[in-house]
Amino acid sequence: MRRRLYHLDVFTTRPFAGNPLAVVTDGDGLSVARMQAIAREMNLSETVFVQKPTSSRALARLRIFTITRELPLAGHPVIGTWHLLAELGVVPASEGAVHVWQQTGAGILPVEIEFAGGRPKRVTMTQRPAQFRPARIRPRALAEALGLRQTDLHPELPLEFVSTGIFNLMVPLRQRPALRRIRLNQHALARLLRRHAVMAYCFALGSRGRAFARGMLPWEQLEDPATGSAGGSLGAYLVRHGRLRADQPLEITQGVEMQRPSHLFVRVARQGRQLVPQVSGSAVRIFEGYLEA
Repeated sequence: MRRRLYHLDVFTTRPFAGNPLAVVTDGDGLSVARMQAIAREMNLSETVFVQKPTSSRALARLRIFTITRELPLAGHPVIGTWHLLAELGVVPASEGAVHVWQQTGAGILPVEIEFAGGRPKRVTMTQRPAQFRPARIRPRALAEALGLRQTDLHPELPLEFVSTGIFNLMVPLRQRPALRRIRLNQHALARLLRRHAVMAYCFALGSRGRAFARGMLPWEQLEDPATGSAGGSLGAYLVRHGRLRADQPLEITQGVEMQRPSHLFVRVARQGRQLVPQVSGSAVRIFEGYLEA
């Protein structure tokens, strides 16, 4: 069966930057094994299969696969897929913001698409309330796994596992130049993270609500150029530790060292005792075609 396939770059407004994404827009009827095989064939960090939702609240169901497994939720697949669906008219064109609901492995979650001139301009996903777990990792061992010195780690901010759908390790660095000096020992980082987190999200703070980050992966490819789930977790982490105010905008620049600069926009709402991040970004379509599946 011929299925429509799209390739996008996400968290960018120009081609050949951001994080690449494959989207199969007619994913109904595919088995889990077949979707996994297609994701391996695409060989990208994630491939999305759009299906009819099983919940009447949702407009579409998103199945998100890496080359080895299905994920309950991930940032750039959500941003890119809904940007594409808005371009294709699944979300009717409008002016201003349109709110829809999506079905994911992490539950039924809201999405906002901002239109300008009848075209999608930015997509915002609301993530799950942040969860925090202490990271019982020796700082020296982590620094060595990243090819850094222990003194490169921020002296006042803790290592911490944070999840808004997927757990990532927040790794605060003292200064931005340390990001450029990271030389990952994949096996050493895998031993430290074990089953606790997907990636080590290394970041340095800039001025006026800015942060610079690298997402280091021990499992598949070595680095992710833009990570929406970790960006939301970083926003919640910074609010929790007093480096960002609730509702203060945060801009994260990621992927620079990979020659794929990406820009993520985060805002964290305080709802009672919970911190709920929203992550926003844009996408550009690179090519489209058909997949025989």
